Amino acid sequence: MNFLGLGQNATIEIVLDSLESRKMVEVKTDENNRTLLPVFYNGESLSGKVTISVKRNGKLEYQGIKIDFVGQIDFFADRGSRDEFLTRTQELARPGILSQSATYPFHFADVEKPYESYVGSNVQLRYFLRVTIVRRFMDITKEMEIVVHSFFRLPQPDTNIQMEVDTTHNNINLFSLMQLPFRRRDYQVYGNTDFATGSVNQFSDQETLAKFEIMDGAPVRGESIPIRLFLAAYNLTPTMRDVNRKFTVRYYLNLVLLDEEERRYYKQHVSLHFSCLLLASPYHTCANVFSAR
Repeated sequence: MNFLGLGQNATIEIVLDSLESRKMVEVKTDENNRTLLPVFYNGESLSGKVTISVKRNGKLEYQGIKIDFVGQIDFFADRGSRDEFLTRTQELARPGILSQSATYPFHFADVEKPYESYVGSNVQLRYFLRVTIVRRFMDITKEMEIVVHSFFRLPQPDTNIQMEVDTTHNNINLFSLMQLPFRRRDYQVYGNTDFATGSVNQFSDQETLAKFEIMDGAPVRGESIPIRLFLAAYNLTPTMRDVNRKFTVRYYLNLVLLDEEERRYYKQHVSLHFSCLLLASPYHTCANVFSAR
């Protein structure tokens, strides 16, 4: 297709300033691959250089060159639907012809990045730089993704973060009066994602993140069961509420009682409010402990 002037006879490279001193995190791109991405924060500027290389003895005629900084929510469950909540554009070059490599600086000052980067099974929120060489027939584009951490004020400690003894005790008493012999108790942590791609299309996705046994056999009345769960091993993210009015991510604790006939009885705790300052997630590496009783 090159003889028609339609081939991609140029390559684009995006290099951010001070990348060697910036924190990098490992992000899973698919089932088998991971990549390192730079971390930025809300209100930080982005600057760097774009280098366009033309093939030897070739030339590139273009209608303009621009770079965009984009914040975008992708919905996998709705045939690739997406929503751009942030777009900043900077023009790098006016229409012309390139016969040799050229480098263009760019700078996006004090960019507001209101939401945390998020990767879920059905929804992802990402930020990326996109360079576009505008041509008559076929544009040439190049993207570079970054990770955004959005720090916020921690919520007040929830004194009821424990499974209330009286509530659990009453339930067990009720089961005892009904003479239901319990043989096992499990504790679960699961995440729930609610998202909408319009006024009609609304979805909900639930995933069990952790499950472990806390008691085997018949309980003793008044017995207290301590629970200590290390969260760093699980794929957790900050709690996210009504992100751009598109999706919400919450976490819950679930007490599951199993009787001798394999019937299950559930007690769901109020949602957990996890902060990005506390959790180990695809973008966080600190270790955490959740304790309950």
